[in-house]
Amino acid sequence: MFILDDLLFRPFVGIVDTLHTMALSEMYDIDALEDELKENQLLYELGERSETEYQRRKDELEAELEIARDVHERLTSGRVEVKS
Repeated sequence: MFILDDLLFRPFVGIVDTLHTMALSEMYDIDALEDELKENQLLYELGERSETEYQRRKDELEAELEIARDVHERLTSGRVEVKS
């Protein structure tokens, strides 16, 4: 029975794990967030964004970037937990 489980379920679990990792990597894209921070700074410097709007967006992006870095650290260390 264990051999049958290994043959049927391990590949499925591996695929699900890979899809989960890919989804998290795409959801928490560090490069995209850093690009948005740069764009926000540029728009502020060009005068197309007010200081209040710039600071609000900067704070949001920095918080998202911190979460993204934590997620990527967990992905690389294998400490990802799926909670329902």
